[in-house]
Amino acid sequence: MKKILTISLIFSLIVITSLIKNSTKKIDEKLFSLKENISDLNLELDNVKLEFDYLSSPENLINYQNLYFENKLTRKSINEIKIIDFKTEKILSNDVKIIDSER
Repeated sequence: MKKILTISLIFSLIVITSLIKNSTKKIDEKLFSLKENISDLNLELDNVKLEFDYLSSPENLINYQNLYFENKLTRKSINEIKIIDFKTEKILSNDVKIIDSER
């Protein structure tokens, strides 16, 4: 009787250990996936912050124009801007739109 009890105890411990190990592995895989997603989102956030910080104010744009482009940039009226359709690779002369084929 004592041997059967010992063997059943050992067997149950092995089964419980296996279940815990499998559940821990699944949790670890989910955690890794979430960390990767967070890393991608942080990178995107940094890029958006950078764009906002440097391009959001007209003063910054004017300063950058003076620094890098000198007199190469000119102002355009909104009516002079054309539609850019990246799918058909055509420039249309209607309302202002930018159509992105990747989205």
